[in-house]
Amino acid sequence: MAREKMTGVDTAWLRMDSPANLMMIVGVEIFDTPIAYDALAQRLTDRFLTYDRFRQKVVAEGGGYCWEDDEDFDIANHLVPTRLPGEAGDAELRELMAELSSQPLDPDRPLWEFRYVENYKGTVAVVIRIHHCIADGIALVNVTLSMTDGWKAPAPRARDAHDAHDDEPHHEGTHAWSSIIEPITRTAVKAAEATGGALGASVDIAADPEGLEALATVGSQVIKDALKVGLMSADSDTSLKGTPGGRKAVAWNEPMPLDEVKAVCKVLGVSVNDVLLSCVTGAIHHYLEGRGEPAAGKEFRAMVPVNLRPPDAPPSLGNRFGLVPLVLPIGIANPVERLYEVRRRMNELKQGYQGQIAFAILGAVGLAPKGVQRMLLDYLAQKGSAVMTNVPGPREHVTIAGVKLRQVIFWVPQSGSIGVGVSILSYGGAVQFGLITDTDLCAQPQAIIDAFQPEFERLVLTLCMLPRELVGAGPLDGQEIERRLLSRDGPAQSPAPAPKRAAGSRRGPASKAGASSPTPRPSTRAKAARSRAKATVAA
Repeated sequence: MAREKMTGVDTAWLRMDSPANLMMIVGVEIFDTPIAYDALAQRLTDRFLTYDRFRQKVVAEGGGYCWEDDEDFDIANHLVPTRLPGEAGDAELRELMAELSSQPLDPDRPLWEFRYVENYKGTVAVVIRIHHCIADGIALVNVTLSMTDGWKAPAPRARDAHDAHDDEPHHEGTHAWSSIIEPITRTAVKAAEATGGALGASVDIAADPEGLEALATVGSQVIKDALKVGLMSADSDTSLKGTPGGRKAVAWNEPMPLDEVKAVCKVLGVSVNDVLLSCVTGAIHHYLEGRGEPAAGKEFRAMVPVNLRPPDAPPSLGNRFGLVPLVLPIGIANPVERLYEVRRRMNELKQGYQGQIAFAILGAVGLAPKGVQRMLLDYLAQKGSAVMTNVPGPREHVTIAGVKLRQVIFWVPQSGSIGVGVSILSYGGAVQFGLITDTDLCAQPQAIIDAFQPEFERLVLTLCMLPRELVGAGPLDGQEIERRLLSRDGPAQSPAPAPKRAAGSRRGPASKAGASSPTPRPSTRAKAARSRAKATVAA
């Protein structure tokens, strides 16, 4: 029987399974109206299974692993009917998702499963579980798109990770280091394309003084980033950092309109990602403060996946991303100050090569003995508190077998001793947050995720209270913002009431501005914030 050797990177993800953390990407698709089981099964057969990887199981061979066709493959083993009890709603679906997130996939079959869940709010939800060794989040979005109505297969055809790399040397880590060198100069790009490796690129660059200078600069940065990865200290101790026990809890929010986020981005000159990450940071800040844990001065490190696929690469499975450590400033209470600090740190990461270095490391440890991999991954896990990912989905709502896909949520797996996973997905003009936690560290993740939207509203309210000449002027610290808000040359109109601060928070613009007025209900606050944001952008 034909077998295909698993790449080192995919092997690393396969080996990361542990009793406390399973390396499954878990998601749920919620349909507007019930989609028929037979229609979904047919769509899976016609579209999903054209990727050979979903018909293959994992087998051990010579100290490593291979992909092998499952001769007993049956779609019924992978599309499992499930019915929620009674008048089921979010609570029942959350309970099912938590249970499935802690339940291993059958190792004797291809490592994926769909659950056809009936009786959820009068419609059907489809729970998806796919092992990370098959594909990363970006690849799985493309797989989902391939199942939608009106989808056309790209050319050339993309079957799996092996097909995508047929023109590359089959040596783990080569592509990662080539990716570091290729952006230096046009000469480097041509050389890398001609040789397919870093060696050829280096020879060609050496003949070009400008290229050689650029290579020296990049080489210096690579060394610095490698040292950062190897020598980084642990982040702050919080109740969200510890030893996971293996039981999971999941949470999600109502989607946040993307156009409102973009309106704030336009005014402040930041990216959508900056705003969303700042909202996550603020939600963690207020969660800890609400538990009586002072957040001032603390930082929260999240491992963030970075896509390493070339922009014009055809859709393929496999894992083609690196991990960069983003330290979130949860100690900053002021939403505007926090936003600019998140942006500064993100820009610093974008200028480095930590993602490529991490990819090369994963490829190397995937070929090393399992004990060596475990030791290295445990070391890295001890330095952080969460895994956080942001995946772009379709801008418009899509349909599958004629049924509108209303909502898509997914949860990122955690590794080692990390017990928190934050997922952000844009779909249908909105942003969807998903949160998964180990119950030993956080039994009620809904308490954190419910703070994401209010954090965005705090940002908008603070923005609306700023003098017009400061809007878009650049980073300001909290003290300067507060001084300008309360000075005589501040905004002519009265600022909107601000939300109450959690006990122990630093003084920010909200602490005084809303002292004489009752805090409005979240819905009222959101309505006021949105109208003011639109007025500010229009001005």
